[in-house]
Amino acid sequence: MLTSHSFAGSLLQDARLINQPQFRYRSPISFRPKSGGFSLRSTLWAFAAILCCFGSPVQAAGIQLLQSDSALSGAIWYPCAAAPTHVALGSLSVGADFDLKGVKDCPVTGAKLPLVVYSHGRGGFFGQQHDTVEELADAGFIVAAINHAGDTFSDSSKRDTLSVWGSRPADIVRLLDFLLSDWKDRAVIDPARIGFFGFSLGGATGLVLMGTKPDFGRVANLCKETTGVCAQLHNGETPPEPVHDARIRAAVIIDPAPAVLTRENLAAVKVPFQFWRSQFGGPGVGDGAGNARVAEGLPGKPDIHVVPAGHFAFLAPCSADLAAAVPRICTDVPAGFDRVAFHRDFNAAVVQFFRGQLLGGDH
Repeated sequence: MLTSHSFAGSLLQDARLINQPQFRYRSPISFRPKSGGFSLRSTLWAFAAILCCFGSPVQAAGIQLLQSDSALSGAIWYPCAAAPTHVALGSLSVGADFDLKGVKDCPVTGAKLPLVVYSHGRGGFFGQQHDTVEELADAGFIVAAINHAGDTFSDSSKRDTLSVWGSRPADIVRLLDFLLSDWKDRAVIDPARIGFFGFSLGGATGLVLMGTKPDFGRVANLCKETTGVCAQLHNGETPPEPVHDARIRAAVIIDPAPAVLTRENLAAVKVPFQFWRSQFGGPGVGDGAGNARVAEGLPGKPDIHVVPAGHFAFLAPCSADLAAAVPRICTDVPAGFDRVAFHRDFNAAVVQFFRGQLLGGDH
């Protein structure tokens, strides 16, 4: 059964351990970047631009499952000219039906396509934000996601250890190497147009790939636990060297694990990225104040969006069956938050950002 818990217990309950100023949001129902906001005019322009750029009717997402190698276990989505249906995951199933949609093994449509790689949250799996991934594929992107070995719903062998901070970025590097060199459809990828999309610990994974060196000294000072990462740091164990990848040209970072992030190490990130955070937080990110602090420390004029909900609101909307099977990730805070409506805006904004950053005026 898929679950998601906090990283090293209370370690990432950042806001409870330190007193940091709260990042101010200006409206309880809008998603506003630090540089201005989601005005009605900009929202309408975004939708018009997306519709214009499509040029032809939106295509369905083809999907290929990756099952032959435990180090590359996941899926690749891409444009396809057939109607999507429910995709059976077989050995990749997580014990609950997330209702992934696509056309299995459909021929890839297009050429010189932009690529986005996805990193899931702690204890998650490759399909936990499948609706956003499917919409990116519909919009002409190839999107690839894998399970992080040692930190998935069924494998906790590296969870709450320092090693995961080296293995997770290395997983994404391995995935990119495979896609660009060994994937049977690699010829359709434009290697100059690569993006990253990550949630929770996956968001922190992306920031490491883009140049951040996690501040484990800060983490050690915050640690209140005697197990996991806290114990390793207090015992003097050396954190892994950060793994960077210059092939990533743009990113969407969603509610990242905040304890290792500071104004100083975020200044090393030169890749443009869109930053989303939940107002109320949840497992792994504390009460929301940790990522409010992170948002305040981002350099330049970043595209910041504050969502008046909890951490799990960024996961794909749940069917009634999924909500019954895994209520923890399907229960929103506050109770009246409309995840389905939010994802319509969220997915459109993610697509718009990647189109602008990876396609520019070419498409």
